[in-house]
Amino acid sequence: MKITEPQESALYHIANPKSIAFFGASNNFNRMGTIILDSLKSLGFEGPVYPVHPKESQVLGYDAYPSVADLPEAPELAIIVLPTDIVIRNLEACGRRGTRYAAIVSGGFKEVGESGAELEKQLKQTADQYGIRFLGPNCLGVANPHHRLNPTPFYYEAQPGFIGLASQSGSFVTQMFNYLSGFGLGFSTAFSVGNEANIDIVDCMEYLATCPHTRVIALYIEGIRRGAAFMEAARKIVPHKPIVALYIGGSEAGRKAGFSHTGSMAGPDNLYSGMFKQSGIIRAGSLTELFDFCWALGTLPLPAGNRVLVQTHSGGPGATAADACDRDGMVLPPLSTRTIDSLAPFMPHTGSLGNPVDLTYSKSPHDYFTDIPSVLLQEENADMLMVYFLDPTAFIERGFKQMGLPPEKVAAESRKMSIGAADRFIQVAGQQEKPVVGFTYRSLNEAFTGHLTKNGIPVFPDPNRAARALRALLDYKTMQRRLVG
Repeated sequence: MKITEPQESALYHIANPKSIAFFGASNNFNRMGTIILDSLKSLGFEGPVYPVHPKESQVLGYDAYPSVADLPEAPELAIIVLPTDIVIRNLEACGRRGTRYAAIVSGGFKEVGESGAELEKQLKQTADQYGIRFLGPNCLGVANPHHRLNPTPFYYEAQPGFIGLASQSGSFVTQMFNYLSGFGLGFSTAFSVGNEANIDIVDCMEYLATCPHTRVIALYIEGIRRGAAFMEAARKIVPHKPIVALYIGGSEAGRKAGFSHTGSMAGPDNLYSGMFKQSGIIRAGSLTELFDFCWALGTLPLPAGNRVLVQTHSGGPGATAADACDRDGMVLPPLSTRTIDSLAPFMPHTGSLGNPVDLTYSKSPHDYFTDIPSVLLQEENADMLMVYFLDPTAFIERGFKQMGLPPEKVAAESRKMSIGAADRFIQVAGQQEKPVVGFTYRSLNEAFTGHLTKNGIPVFPDPNRAARALRALLDYKTMQRRLVG
C-alpha cells in the first residue's frame, strides 16, 4: 500500500477546500444545517461559501442561490444537510456542475435498516457515476482549524493542534473541542466518517499520515471493514507517527450501539486487541485515555527505558504516583550518590532523598521549579520524571499582601510571578531528552498549571493518568522498534 502525498488524496480537498456549496442551511436556527453553517462562518473560513436554498436570497449573510447550477463556479466541496429523500438528486446536481468532493451529514441510510441500505447503494452509484468522493452519509464531516474550516455543530474553541482524528462517531469530532481546549490541545484535522459508504477510516489514516500538522493519529472505532488494509496502513504509518485507538464494539452493548449508530459490524474484543498489537497501534481503554495518550505522544520525547523519578512536596501524592507507576510496569530506581549530593543543598531536614523525592516543603519555591528538576533530569539511572504540582499563585499573593502591595496589583503581580516560575520549569524540562509529566489535584486552569499545559508540559488531574501516559510512550517505542526491524 502506497501512502500518497497529501495533495493527492481526496481528503486533502475535503479538509482544505477552496470553495464550499452548502445545502440545508436557512435563516432558521432550529435547523441543523443552519447551526453548522454558523459554525463554519464563526471560525472565519476564507474561501467563497455558497448556500443553496430554493427561496432565500441570503442565508446568514451569504448570498444564496436557488440551485447548484446557478452558482458562479463549481465549488470544490459540497456539504449536504438535507432530508434523506432529496440527498441523491442534489449530489447528482453537484456532479453535473463539476463538484467532486462532498460531506454528507444527512442520516437515514444504512444505519436505519434495509430501506436505508438501498438508498445508500444508490448514493454510492451516483457518486461513482460522477467521480465524487465523499464522507458519510450520517456523519459530521470534517474540521480543520488550520484551514479555518469547521462545518460542525459546535464552535471551535481550541487552538489549531496536532491531533489528527478519524472517528466513526460524529459527535466526538465536535464535542471534543471544549474538552481539548482545557489541556491546551486541539485537532490538526478531524474526520467523521459515518457510514463509510465511500471514504473509510483507512483512507483517513493514510491522509493523516502525510498531514504536516498531525503528530499523532487518534481513532474512534466501532467496527473495521477492511481489516487487512487497516493493518497494512498502520504498519506503514506507526514507524513515523503513533496511532492510538479506542474500540467500543467489544462488549455486547457496544456492538449493538455501534450497529444502530453507523451500521458498523463489530468483532470480538480480543480480535481487535490482536489487530492493534500486530499493527503497532496503542489501544486506549476510554475516551480520556485516547486523548491522554495522544497528548503525551504528541509533545514528549520517547524514553530510553522504564525508570521513573517522582518529585513531590507532599507524601500522599508522591506515594500515589509511585504506586501508579509500579502498576503500569515502570520502576522507581534509587538515586545515585551523585544526585543525592547535588540535591542536598536544596533539601530541608524533613525531606526525603528517596524516590519519590519528597521535599515536604521547599527552602525556596524557586528550587522546586528549577534546580531540583534540573538535578533529577541528569540522573543517569532514570529515564522519565513525574512532578506533583501546586500552583504557587495563592502563596505569592499572601506574600504580596503582607508586603502591603495595593490590592489592585496583588493578583496581576502574583500571576506574573507564577507564569515566570512555569517558564523556568519549561526551560529546565527542555534541557534533557527525557519525558517530563506533571499531575495536580487542583484546576488545570490556574495560572501556573495552565501555562505549563499550553507550552508542551502535560499536567494530568491524576497520577494514574500521568503514569498511563508514560506507559503509552514506552509501548509506542517498543512497537516502533519492532516494525522498523
